[in-house]
Amino acid sequence: MFGLVPFDTRNDLMMRNDDEFSRLFDWMNRPMMSLFKDSGFTGSAFKVDVKDNDTNYELTAELPGITKDDISLTYKDNYLTIAAKKDSTTEEKDDEGRYIRRERSFGSMSRSFYIDNIDETKLDAEFKDGVLKVTLPKAAAPQEESPKEIPIRTV
Repeated sequence: MFGLVPFDTRNDLMMRNDDEFSRLFDWMNRPMMSLFKDSGFTGSAFKVDVKDNDTNYELTAELPGITKDDISLTYKDNYLTIAAKKDSTTEEKDDEGRYIRRERSFGSMSRSFYIDNIDETKLDAEFKDGVLKVTLPKAAAPQEESPKEIPIRTV
């Protein structure tokens, strides 16, 4: 079975049971997130396409501007989690070497997917031109749950 964890700006498995006050605070701060659009961090997660083949699931995530080393891909307790971070600095100096403008942006984002009945010995991932492709073969029977770090190949 395959299930999506709700898509939200704070997509963390531990935050699924927020109280009313936290949800109200998030709702009030949503207009503030628009201030960050030009900084390179929008506060929202990346888009993922999910395909159910007969023998496996295939996830394709668009991660423009992200390098392979900035991606973490794990499968634990039937949850596949794709996390990425981005740190960037832009500098402009005048002729005397003084800053005219210096901007920094830092951000992280993640998406989680509930996927059970996966053959954990055959997990595969590749990363090319800002696109992460994860292949999760279906298992014949449920297996013992254990965290697995999935290596990412550069193509």
